[in-house]
Amino acid sequence: MKYFNHLLFTGILIGLVQFANAQDIVTDRPDQTESSSTVPKGSLQIETGFLLGFTEGNVSIGDERQILAPSNLFRLGLADGFELRVVSQIESLKSGTNKVRLGISDLEVGFKVQILKKENVNTEIAYLSHLIIPTGSILLTGDSFGTVNKLSIAHDINEQMSIGYNIGYNHFGTGKGDLTYSVALGVGVTDQLGVYIEPYGDLAEFETFVANADAGITYLLRPNFQLDFSFGFGITDRMNYVATGFSWNINNAKN
Repeated sequence: MKYFNHLLFTGILIGLVQFANAQDIVTDRPDQTESSSTVPKGSLQIETGFLLGFTEGNVSIGDERQILAPSNLFRLGLADGFELRVVSQIESLKSGTNKVRLGISDLEVGFKVQILKKENVNTEIAYLSHLIIPTGSILLTGDSFGTVNKLSIAHDINEQMSIGYNIGYNHFGTGKGDLTYSVALGVGVTDQLGVYIEPYGDLAEFETFVANADAGITYLLRPNFQLDFSFGFGITDRMNYVATGFSWNINNAKN
């Protein structure tokens, strides 16, 4: 299965160069790379989905199965180039022989601000930050405040292809925190269909390097409504997930 995942990922990478035309709505799902764009002023964008994940654990902890159903990101454009963000999700987590932990994960509240966006420049830059608030259910909460921070940069390669990358720092209340990275290559297949591939991971506690990869498909059902499907797997560790969802920009419904 590990070698099949790598072959499939490589096949998607080779096939990307054949596709054309980008999509209209700009979302932060389904990839790990946050976009360098903000939603328009007065626009509410809902990005929601379902994820099933598996991570191999050690002898004492055991394997872990995670279900997010749903995982929600709400983005509200408060001004040009500035949005308010709220992350809330229902989570089911099972580790080893322990009972299933089912409830609400810790709430995240934050913002994204666009630092650079000019018509004559094909580079966009944005910064986002989330405060993790320990409001989750028992056994799912981290029991402490934390932060998620990312610098997002994107370049248009041509009219059909773009590349975005993030570098960030997360701290969950204890330890040194983690450095994070991701690089996403996106290509428009048609006016409605898009694909992407992405390596991502982190330097956990500034000591352990973790590398993963994922790929996915987006389909623009309407100018303001996008469906998605994605899957990912671990490179340095045994991990895999599959996810599906949709994004809806309410402000642009009339378009």
